Amino acid sequence: MSFTDVFARVVAQVGAAAIVLRRQDGRGEKQAVGTQPVIPKAKPQGSLPTLKMPTAKGWTGNHTPVAAPGLKVNAFARDLKHPRWIHTLPTGEVLVAEAMGEDGSVKTIFDFAMQATMKRAAAIGVSMNRITLFSDDDGDGVAEVRGTFLEGLNRPFGMALVGETFYVGNTDGVFAFPYAPGATSITAPGRRLTTFKPGGHWTRSLLASADGQKLYAGVGSLSNIGDSGMEAEEGRAAIYELDLATGSSRIFAGGLRNPVGLAIEPSTGSLWTVVNERDGIGDETPPDYLTSVRDGGFYGWPYCYWGQTVDDRVKQDPALVATAIRPDYALGGHTASLGLCWLPAGTLPGFPEGMVIGQHGSWNRSTLSGYKVVFVPFENGKPSGPPRDILSGFLAPDEKVSYGRPVGVTLGPDGALLVADDVGDVIWRVTGA
Repeated sequence: MSFTDVFARVVAQVGAAAIVLRRQDGRGEKQAVGTQPVIPKAKPQGSLPTLKMPTAKGWTGNHTPVAAPGLKVNAFARDLKHPRWIHTLPTGEVLVAEAMGEDGSVKTIFDFAMQATMKRAAAIGVSMNRITLFSDDDGDGVAEVRGTFLEGLNRPFGMALVGETFYVGNTDGVFAFPYAPGATSITAPGRRLTTFKPGGHWTRSLLASADGQKLYAGVGSLSNIGDSGMEAEEGRAAIYELDLATGSSRIFAGGLRNPVGLAIEPSTGSLWTVVNERDGIGDETPPDYLTSVRDGGFYGWPYCYWGQTVDDRVKQDPALVATAIRPDYALGGHTASLGLCWLPAGTLPGFPEGMVIGQHGSWNRSTLSGYKVVFVPFENGKPSGPPRDILSGFLAPDEKVSYGRPVGVTLGPDGALLVADDVGDVIWRVTGA
């Protein structure tokens, strides 16, 4: 056994002891969910925050996630390499971005332990940097056509098609590629529209406005709470708006630690996102959240959370704190809610209209959370009730292994719900039973 392995094991043992104590300390805490969540008081964890993640196992045989009553699930496509995001073309093909985070700099013992844990959980490694095309030509719910749509990218994530231009959210910026309707691959070079700083939260989600005039892009923070100073965070923790006619871009909303999934609520036309909140102050503190996004709005990071609840670990900016907008809907602490799409009423039997959320799952709380696909019902343009499971069973009951981790969610060409599973290397398809 190498020194690195021994050191990692020692750090893990120390972390495990801390998890036991924190689990006892947080006993009785209810999950902070809904429009009026009960958020426990912050309990700073110091230089060794909770670090817990199951080992990636994958799916074998006929093992699948568990669909909610009235629903069924099947594998639409298998044998991918860390599929993260999905986009359905108007011609019926399904595009999947295959990419993953890579090793970052190691400055502390916690950095070392976190990277070792992430590798074991198949969360960092060599990125495939491609977009793969799938098609179910015979309509049986399983893709039999597969090909490379676009390659040579830099950790691609978000995708959008507007007219005859295909947009990709690389980790270092948004790129535009010429697209011919019905094309099954793109070989022409891309044109850079924006430049984003790589590192930290690397995903760059994209969403076109309904009129095709604008493109929205989510850019997460470099660090947990501005650990390297706010100069290093300039231009991050924000959603950008790109004007496709002029090529100009601006920050549409800020103070969003890691805004990933983007969706439009159709009755109001408002933009919504799911945001991963900060670490190191408790299992349920603060909760990740789903929120509408106001033009020019500030949502607190890193100075405060859930409105004006101040984070005492951060040097404050009282003027910004006073403007912080309270999110619409809490999703529970550290669920890593990433995927987001609108679900029209009746798409899945028994489900009204609302938002579908892919919860990638926690790595930083004493009792794991997330590892499921959930639904939040809407009425009159706002969340209107408790979340409901659509898919579960990604995590073993003893929390030691994960069979998969859901990320991107979208509707397929036949109206079925598609879910990217980056540990199982599968695209799942959910329909009525």
